Amino acid sequence: MSDSRTGSAVLRNKRDATRYRILVEVAERQPAVSQREIADAVGVTAQAVSEHLSDLVDEGAVSRGGRGRYEVTKEGVDWLTGQTDALREYVDHVSTDVLGDVAVETALATAEVTAGQRVTLSMRGGVLRATPTDGGAGDGGATAAAVTDAAADEDVGVTDFEGLIDYDLGTVTAVVFPPVAEGGSRALDPQRVRALAADHPVVAVAGTEALAAARAADVTPDVRFGTVAAVEEATTKGLDVLLLTVAADLSAHTDRLRETGVAYEVVDATTTDR
Repeated sequence: MSDSRTGSAVLRNKRDATRYRILVEVAERQPAVSQREIADAVGVTAQAVSEHLSDLVDEGAVSRGGRGRYEVTKEGVDWLTGQTDALREYVDHVSTDVLGDVAVETALATAEVTAGQRVTLSMRGGVLRATPTDGGAGDGGATAAAVTDAAADEDVGVTDFEGLIDYDLGTVTAVVFPPVAEGGSRALDPQRVRALAADHPVVAVAGTEALAAARAADVTPDVRFGTVAAVEEATTKGLDVLLLTVAADLSAHTDRLRETGVAYEVVDATTTDR
């Protein structure tokens, strides 16, 4: 048997591909076999079917009875099984390792979705959502085809995209304060931080001083690590972010935001701003 990554001989050899299809047709019709019907099903001439059947009989893959009566032998079944297994492995490889990485995104189903069904795509709460549709563009202006079944609130794979998802990028409000040697979190007004956090669905803290500032304001941060990438991802999915950071770390965030076209502002929340 050939390697599943290259497929079986059926995919690489025209003669074997024809023999495979003829054997399948014989197995489906046996014992009374019409060579004309097989020729029509396979897409070759009746003469070609006759010649292949003669070879298959000589090789022991098919047994011939009376006129027009053929049956696939155990040897023929074994060959069919081997080729079918190789084809199945190859198809699994293509589906999982090749197509699985090509233009398939994950969305959250808002209702029951069946593989092959068209869905409307929308971005809500930072999550791509898929809603069953009749094939129109839908409110979000974008549709796709589901590649998996899913119940409501389950993840569903989507591909074959049409249109654009209509949503606004989030924005970033950066609260900047000095490092610990110059006051750290104690330089911030906890009430001001708390009020700002209430207006932002995502709170990110960059560094230990920022974590201390959030705790002093009785705010639980959503992001503590990898804040540069996390803030960018959240905003590109439509979420507004409150970022607490010492001044030295601000440029790393703003440089990334400028690259992605995300708007941001720096606000003063020090105790002198009460």
